[in-house]
Amino acid sequence: MRILMCIGVFFIFLNCEDKQSRQKENNLVPDSLTTATTKEERKEQKKPQRKYPKLTDKNAMDFFLKYEKEHKENKIRMTTDFGTIDILLYDETKFHRANFIFLTKQGYFDNTQFYRIVNNFVIQGGNSDDVSIAERRQKIGQYLLPTDTNRGFVHDRGVISMPSSEIENPYKLASPYQFFIVQKQDGAHHLDGDYTVFGRVTDGMDVVDKIASQETDGSEWPLNNIYIRKVEIID
Repeated sequence: MRILMCIGVFFIFLNCEDKQSRQKENNLVPDSLTTATTKEERKEQKKPQRKYPKLTDKNAMDFFLKYEKEHKENKIRMTTDFGTIDILLYDETKFHRANFIFLTKQGYFDNTQFYRIVNNFVIQGGNSDDVSIAERRQKIGQYLLPTDTNRGFVHDRGVISMPSSEIENPYKLASPYQFFIVQKQDGAHHLDGDYTVFGRVTDGMDVVDKIASQETDGSEWPLNNIYIRKVEIID
C-alpha cells in the first residue's frame, strides 16, 4: 500500500513539473528571427501606400480618362510673390484639366517658379532650378500630353496654355508640368493650333502684369526668383 502511494505521489510530482516546464516554454521571448520579421512587417505597414501609378507615355492617357470622370474640380488659385491668380480650367480640354488638378492635389506646383518672362507676351511657370522639383517629377512620372486645339479656344490675353516639351517632337506634345499665361493685350494668336489653351484667368491679371514687368537676364529668366508659393483648388 505504501509503495502504491509513493508511486502515485511520484507521478503527481512529475506531472506538476511538466506543466511548469510547458508554462515556461510558452512565456519564452521569441527568437531574434521572429522579432526581426515582426519589425519588418510593422515597417511595411507604416509605409504610405502609393495611391496612383507612376505615369508614363503608355498609361497617362488612360489614367487621366478615368481621373477626369472622378475629379470634376475646375477652379484653382495660385499664390505668388506678387499676389494671387484665380484660374478657371475648361471642362472641354478634359485631359489637360485633369492633369492640372491631379498635379495640384499632389502638391507639385508648390514652390515652383515663374521661370520665363517675356513682357507683353507670356509668363511661364511650373519649373525651377531646385533639385527637389525634379525629384517630384521623377516620383510622379515622365509623360507627355497630346495637343487638344479643336475646342474653339484661342490665345487671348489671360488664357492659360501648355507649352510643348523641350524634347523635339513633330506633334508638339505638351509638357504636363509647365504652363504659360498670355499677358499680351491683344493676345498671342500665332500660337493658336500648336498649343492647348485649357483655362483662363478670372481674377489677378494685375498680378500677371506685375510678374511680366520684372527684370530678366538674356535667357528670359527673372533676375530675382518669382515663386508660386501654393496652388490650391477653390470652390
